Amino acid sequence: MGNMMKHRLFWPLTFLGALLLFNLLYSPDFFSIKMRDGHLYGSLIDILNFGSPLIIVAIGMTLVIAGSKGVDLSVGSVVAISGAISCLSISTGGGQIVDVLAAVGISLLVAVVLGLWNGFLVASVGIQPIIATLILMVSGRGVAQLITNGQIITVSNDHYKFIGAGSLATLPFSIFIVAAVFAIAYLLTRKTALGLFIESVGCKPTASQLAGVKSKTVILFVYMFCSLCAAIAGLILSSNVSSADGNNAGLWVELDAILAVVIGGTSLNGGRFYLAGTLIGALIIQTLTTTIYMIGVPPEITLVVKAFVVLIVCLIQSEAFRKSIAFRWKTRHYPAEREVKQHA
Repeated sequence: MGNMMKHRLFWPLTFLGALLLFNLLYSPDFFSIKMRDGHLYGSLIDILNFGSPLIIVAIGMTLVIAGSKGVDLSVGSVVAISGAISCLSISTGGGQIVDVLAAVGISLLVAVVLGLWNGFLVASVGIQPIIATLILMVSGRGVAQLITNGQIITVSNDHYKFIGAGSLATLPFSIFIVAAVFAIAYLLTRKTALGLFIESVGCKPTASQLAGVKSKTVILFVYMFCSLCAAIAGLILSSNVSSADGNNAGLWVELDAILAVVIGGTSLNGGRFYLAGTLIGALIIQTLTTTIYMIGVPPEITLVVKAFVVLIVCLIQSEAFRKSIAFRWKTRHYPAEREVKQHA
C-alpha cells in the first residue's frame, strides 16, 4: 500500500474517485448512461465532452512547462482567435465541406505561427515565458475582437458543427479528437527522442545544448504545439455553440490548464512530465465544475469554492506537506520519541 501511495497518479486518481463518489451519493443516477437517437447521454459523457477543450489545452501546456520552465498564458487568446477565424471564413464562404476544411486549416496555421512567435520571444530573444506569452494574451484578445468586429459571429453549418457537437460511434466526436491529440503527443514524446530532449532542456538547458541538443528548436516546438492544441480547442468550443465570441471564448482556460498540469504531477520547474497525469488533472477540474453546478453553489462564490478545492488537492498531493502533517501527528501522539530526537 505504501508503494502504491507513492505512485504519482495515486492521489489524483483518489481525488477523482472521491469526486465521482460524492456525485453518485448526491445524485444516484449520476453514473447512468442512456441511449437516445443513436447517441449516448449522461453526466459522465458530459464531463468527457465539455472537458475536451481543457484536456487538449492542458496537453500542450504540459510540454511548454516541461520544456521551458514557463507557462503559456496566451492559449485563451489563441482559442478566441481560432474560433473567430474559422467562423468568419465559413460565414463569408460557400458553406461546403471544402470551405469548412479550408477555414479549419487557416485557423490551425495561424495558431502555429502564433506559437512560433511565442517560442521566438522565449528561445531567441530571451524574454521570460510568462512575459513573452502575456504579450500575446493581451494583444491576442484584441486581435480576436478585431476579426469579429466586436460582435458575436454566428454560423449555421452542419459540417462545422460536427466538430464540437457531432457524434461518432454513439460518442461525442470531441472525445475522439482528444484521443487523437493525446495519442500524437504520447507517441512523439514517449516513442521518439523528442520527449527526452524536452525533459533535458527543461532540466538543464545549457547542459543539454552542450550535449548537442538544439534547445531553441525544442522550445520553438513546444510553444508551436501548445498553440496548435489551443486552436483545436477553439474549434471545438466555437463549433459547439456555432458562434465565435472574441471577448469571452477561452477566457481563463490558461489557468485551468496550468492547474490540470500541476495536479497531474508535472513540476513547474520543468523537466519530467506526465501526460496521463495531466489528463486526470483536467478531468478532476471538469468534474469539480460539474459538481459545483449540480449542487447549486451560488455563481458569485463558484470560483472561490473551486479554488479552495484545488488548493486542497495540491496540498494532499504534495509529498512535503504530507510528511509535515505526518510528523506533527507523530510528535503529538508520541512525545517521548520527540524528546529523544531533541536530546540526540
